[in-house]
Amino acid sequence: MPLRDSYGRSINYLRLSITDSCNLKCLYCVPATGCRKSRKDNLLSYDELLRLTRGAVGIGVEKVRVTGGEPLCRPGITPFLEKLGQIEGLKKLVLTTNGILLEEMAEGLKNAGVSSLNISLDSLRPERFFSITRGGDLRRVLRGIDAAERAGIRNIKINVVMMRGVNDDELFDFAALTRDAPYKIRFIEYMPTLNDGREQSLMVPGEELLARLARAFAVEKVEKDTMDGPAVYYRIAGAQGEIGLITPVSCHFCHECNRIRVTSSGMLKTCLFDNGVMNLKPFLGEGGDGELQEVLRRMVSAKPRQHSLHDETVSRRPIAMSCIGG
Repeated sequence: MPLRDSYGRSINYLRLSITDSCNLKCLYCVPATGCRKSRKDNLLSYDELLRLTRGAVGIGVEKVRVTGGEPLCRPGITPFLEKLGQIEGLKKLVLTTNGILLEEMAEGLKNAGVSSLNISLDSLRPERFFSITRGGDLRRVLRGIDAAERAGIRNIKINVVMMRGVNDDELFDFAALTRDAPYKIRFIEYMPTLNDGREQSLMVPGEELLARLARAFAVEKVEKDTMDGPAVYYRIAGAQGEIGLITPVSCHFCHECNRIRVTSSGMLKTCLFDNGVMNLKPFLGEGGDGELQEVLRRMVSAKPRQHSLHDETVSRRPIAMSCIGG
């Protein structure tokens, strides 16, 4: 039986953070001052994460995205992913990574059952990449993408947070990557997660990006998979890959939202920009899944109709994306 919220949306997608640690400090994800990390004993154990996922799949979740922080930083992730992929009823196991450790781990991820990778990559220029990530090595990410292809991971999505005056001059360079490789290059609007007052100056609307692309390339809209998330996809004529636009600010996709997310410490959020959370840790001990599943159903039922980004009466706390699961 599908898991539905009070607005009739089918909730079949769980974003599962397994760590709030990361080996990069991207400027839109982590405040310049950094953010407080959870104590190791406060993180959900792999057994608790498996228990949570089994419970969610048992009431309708079909897709799980493992996130962080940087999930590949957590020791033991590969055998955990293998167990996760064996959960009966789970149709799609995917992972988001910054790619820094991907070269060494790609084959293991493929063997563990990961069918798709989202790789964060905000610049193709080494110095700029270093600046945006506060220390990242672009060459390691590019080698990681190559390693993932060699390992046989066919569905590779590259996520680019477009920021005006920072990297939006690379729009065509990223789009051109789809001509000769089957990547999905997804351009994401800058979101006001940090409440630092920069969102208006940095955010490039998806409509503007599409117009710029259409002036340079012949682009056509393409259909997407039902579990493909919020991106709207286009293809340059004759290209192998696709271009995606994700517009949480200028044209929100809340009416078709199908996700819930759980932080690495076990806090359930039904909307990224909703202040309401539920601590799931007390429901992950020994025993049956009934109580856990009832809590999940209750929280899904209370999922808001849409986010509050444009509601000036709502007070929002800054969100360090690395600490909440992206």
